[in-house]
Amino acid sequence: MNRVRSERAVISYLAFMGVLLATGIDIALPAFDAIEEGFDRTANTSLVITLYIVGMALGQLVYGPLADRFGRQPAILGGLALYALGAVLSALAPSFGFLLGSRLLWGLGAAAPAGLRTAIARDLYSGDAMARVTTIMMAVFLLGPIFIPLLGDLMISVAPWQSIFWFAALLAIAGAFWTIRFGETLPEENRRALDYSSLVIALKQIGRTRVTLGHMIANVFFSGAFFIFLGSSQPVFDQVFDRSSQFARLFALIGALTIPPLLLNNTLIGRFGARRMSMLAGTAAVVLSVGAALGILVLDVQPAFWLWFVWLALTSSMITVASPALSALALEPMGELAGTASSLLYFSGFAFGAGLAAIFDAQIDNTVTPMVLGFAIYTSVGLISMWWAGTARRPIDHST
Repeated sequence: MNRVRSERAVISYLAFMGVLLATGIDIALPAFDAIEEGFDRTANTSLVITLYIVGMALGQLVYGPLADRFGRQPAILGGLALYALGAVLSALAPSFGFLLGSRLLWGLGAAAPAGLRTAIARDLYSGDAMARVTTIMMAVFLLGPIFIPLLGDLMISVAPWQSIFWFAALLAIAGAFWTIRFGETLPEENRRALDYSSLVIALKQIGRTRVTLGHMIANVFFSGAFFIFLGSSQPVFDQVFDRSSQFARLFALIGALTIPPLLLNNTLIGRFGARRMSMLAGTAAVVLSVGAALGILVLDVQPAFWLWFVWLALTSSMITVASPALSALALEPMGELAGTASSLLYFSGFAFGAGLAAIFDAQIDNTVTPMVLGFAIYTSVGLISMWWAGTARRPIDHST
């Protein structure tokens, strides 16, 4: 419980937890065609991603209260067990419907590392220190989207598509051993009773804390923009620009281009603070998104591929840079409520963010306009929510 952990050890562990949840999404992207051939050419393979995200959203409502009552370690170990089981059942799926059910279970397991890694960061750090740690964690985590789609592409070129799911199960087992070695971070005295009234009290405290509520709302809309990027990028590559064969490599490139701004942001947070840097990144995302939307609507033309690609890389980078600070700022006032607050943060981001993204994802046909408009609307609302959250008086830390 009182184990001393280096910042590097903490970042490495939390980044690996992030890689686990991203693996469930990114490693499946190159396998869509193979999955369709293995089951039914008419199968809607986008549901392979959607059911995983739905599982992650629903799981947040369970793991947060459990982690606040029993500790972070047992909650994560339970989630990783479901993660591995869902991956194995996905590899063994005899039908597409069975695969979708397995992906839902897989997502339920992934919800534990997805939500509780931020709670662990809040257990060990606070304020700008937490923002710096989560920023570096995000930078390391982005190595996953860079290499995992390429790894998945390589694996299905030499082995059946089921091999990618077996690989994910092995990662979950490795994560379980690392979790045991990492140890518990929530002190006994900060644990909360697991009952309905305690949960209601926790939710009321979250709802009454403008700093937390405002940044959670901002996270929903920035997540909505990010999920548009995730859900629409492959169709745009394929349907709009006829470059589906280049998707895995260029998707990885976008992830690589995001890392330098994150590392720079980590340095600047130490000098200017998480609040100021998150507002700066959010404002940049809004300027890029609204500017592109106005350009497309006024000129009534579609951008060339590389102009669109550069815009997408820059805008998604600014959204990614803002996200760790949003999480840190939202959880800063929560103290011993960090587990419940972290789970609510991720539940709302996954569930409502994915729902917001679906509105514009469904409009993708032969134009990038829905993607650009979605980015413009959601980043603008997110920035307004961040501003509103920052107008609150200094919050009370419930851990004292």
